[in-house]
Amino acid sequence: MKTIAFFNNKGGVGKTSLIYHLAWMYADLGLSVVAADLDPQANLTAMFLDEERMEALWPDTRPRDTVFGSLQPLLEGTGDIAEPHVERINDAIGLLVGDLALSASEDELNSQWPDCLDRKPRAFRVLSAFWRIIEQAAAAREASLVLIDVGPNLGAINRAALIAAEHVVIPLAPDLYSLQGLKNLGPTLRRWRDEWHERFERNPVAGLSIPAGAMSPAGYVVMQHAVRLDRPVKAYNRWMARIPEVYRSAVLQEDAPSPASIDADLHCMAMLRHYRSLMPLAQEARKPMFSLKPADGALGGHAAAVQDCYRDFRALAQRIAQRCEFQLP
Repeated sequence: MKTIAFFNNKGGVGKTSLIYHLAWMYADLGLSVVAADLDPQANLTAMFLDEERMEALWPDTRPRDTVFGSLQPLLEGTGDIAEPHVERINDAIGLLVGDLALSASEDELNSQWPDCLDRKPRAFRVLSAFWRIIEQAAAAREASLVLIDVGPNLGAINRAALIAAEHVVIPLAPDLYSLQGLKNLGPTLRRWRDEWHERFERNPVAGLSIPAGAMSPAGYVVMQHAVRLDRPVKAYNRWMARIPEVYRSAVLQEDAPSPASIDADLHCMAMLRHYRSLMPLAQEARKPMFSLKPADGALGGHAAAVQDCYRDFRALAQRIAQRCEFQLP
């Protein structure tokens, strides 16, 4: 099982849409995939499911068929994690359903972090809960790949989610906020990794599956890449040119000279166009942009854009597979 988190503590860069489309692309390429929605905003779940199904999965009168529902017995002290419900999207995609109630776990996840240093069994059960839920979900679906969506913050929920990830892909927008996010993200990932490795060796619970907490940076994806001929492009190009240097220094702690342009940066896995005209059609059809058909309204120029979108996401999926060292069929 390969686990990959997509993370930037700056929101609004298209992270959730990226995960959604990659899940469909990997399924198209022949992999069995679990999409794990560990963001309390549950936006990934909303992309996969309609409101009627989401309401059915979020009842008031029984345990929820969500990530939080699986976590709830542990948080309440009535048991360990419950067997996770994995929503079937199709034969190749399963969804660990997100839940706004997940935000209630923040305090517990935060308080148990220092208790790991004292070798307390409950602390390791709580901090490994996301990993074990993901592990069980992947086994239930016979999935070789888990794509993890997390919220845009540096809180305890994200820390517990990210230690379950072998690799981290960083979606970016070419703006000041994303660059500042990189400067915050890099040191935080390193600190979390070091702190978890210190705790990992202190696990007192025999047989408890706990994550290695590698969180290895796989590279970055620049979102909303478009060519325009007006004044904002000057600012756009200015931020684009700074991404390689900031990524190297803040995330990788490398002093090596940065490439002359982002196109030459090996850490840049893709520059994805916005596909503004396709997204509303995709949302209406409840399918990825690259699967739109003429019956969905993808006519004329839209049809050509669908083909371009498919090529872009296929190339990105292949690049991520190469960087994260897993085989495509």
